[in-house]
Amino acid sequence: MARAAARQRGGARKRRASRAREDTSGTGSLEYRMLLTATMCLLAFGAVMVYSASSARTLLQGGGYGGSYLVKFIAFGALGLILMRLLARDGIAKVHHITAPLLAVSLALVLAVHVPHVGVSVNGARRWIGPGQLQFQPSELLKIALVLYSATLLARRPACVHDLRELARPLLAVVAGACLLVFTQPDLGTTLVIAFTFATMLIACGIPMGKLGRIAAAVLGVVLLYALVRPYARARLTSFLDPWAHASSSGFQAVQGQIAIGSGGMFGVGPGQSVQKMFYLPEAPTDFILAVIAEELGVLGVFALLFLYGLIAWAGLRAAKAARSLYSALIAVGVTALIVSQAALNAFAVLGLAPLTGVPLPFVSYGSTSLIVMLAAMGLLLNVASGATGHVRAVTPSRRARQGGGDARARETARLAGERAAEEDRDRRRRNGGSRRAGSGGGARAAG
Repeated sequence: MARAAARQRGGARKRRASRAREDTSGTGSLEYRMLLTATMCLLAFGAVMVYSASSARTLLQGGGYGGSYLVKFIAFGALGLILMRLLARDGIAKVHHITAPLLAVSLALVLAVHVPHVGVSVNGARRWIGPGQLQFQPSELLKIALVLYSATLLARRPACVHDLRELARPLLAVVAGACLLVFTQPDLGTTLVIAFTFATMLIACGIPMGKLGRIAAAVLGVVLLYALVRPYARARLTSFLDPWAHASSSGFQAVQGQIAIGSGGMFGVGPGQSVQKMFYLPEAPTDFILAVIAEELGVLGVFALLFLYGLIAWAGLRAAKAARSLYSALIAVGVTALIVSQAALNAFAVLGLAPLTGVPLPFVSYGSTSLIVMLAAMGLLLNVASGATGHVRAVTPSRRARQGGGDARARETARLAGERAAEEDRDRRRRNGGSRRAGSGGGARAAG
């Protein structure tokens, strides 16, 4: 009996130690589980809807096997899942050393897109590079490279957000130059995703709203100027304002997407029963897959999809709040903003609330580069949620002293916290002393 009890106690200790190791590794945290569950649900949802959106048209066009898009989606998804798994283990510790080379390669590839006979032009836009089925979209890689670069510089010099001149050297200049290269492809959607992600990271780092407003006004002015100069961008803008007036030309996609959404109603026409995907929607498996979802699964299907993105947003920001370093927190904020802003921009475009921008729906739309890069980015977010710590050497005290305001606020906060702690300690000693005196007086009266 004694030996059996000892074995039970030993087994209980081992189970407690195992649970403790799981908790300290972070893979058992709520945020980690929610991010992983939402990602896998979106991938499964995407595989089903990519097959539904592509199989019928492929057969009608004489493309042979109707599951070719599904096979490629699964292949690219498997490669992305491998990267996600590797980066979820120790990605934060590794990407810091390759951030500069990754950014340089990304910028070089985006520049190569503009070179004749190197970049591939599709529907009037030069966004791809490479032959045939191996075409690659460099701007997708540039998005995650800019997140890592911005997190590195902001973690090293967090006080630079209070001075636009310090922020511009070199962070703002690099991000603006990258956006300009992507914008001239033209690729307004990716440019907006980069801008929203960078703005979110600046807000997380504490930039004053007035300075952020000045940056946003400058960006908006450039976008409007470009829309007035380039006929392609101007057509997209006018078709967004009144798509039904251009239903046979530039507003055709927006009109057909709205018809698909209206045809689905609350519960949809049923899986695989969409009519718009076969004859009318030109980019059903990619840019307009949300319209196919709305037609086949209705408003409830769209809400279920948006709920999964909401889980990613909530869990990602919670992981950023609990991060062990500013660097890993900024990466978590950047990746979360990257996924959520791209999903929101795609949904707004399909619903007619934003101009058509050509960005895919993360983890759901068919697209080799986007799917692989998004899964790799999710791996970094999972690594932060597991408790990884990124080591980025902050600026030296003498340098921070020259930067001014940020350190003064930090010293004032520390001083006030010290004063509050000292005051609480004095109050605690005063209460303890008063209770002892009262107790000793009561004892004397009882003895008397």
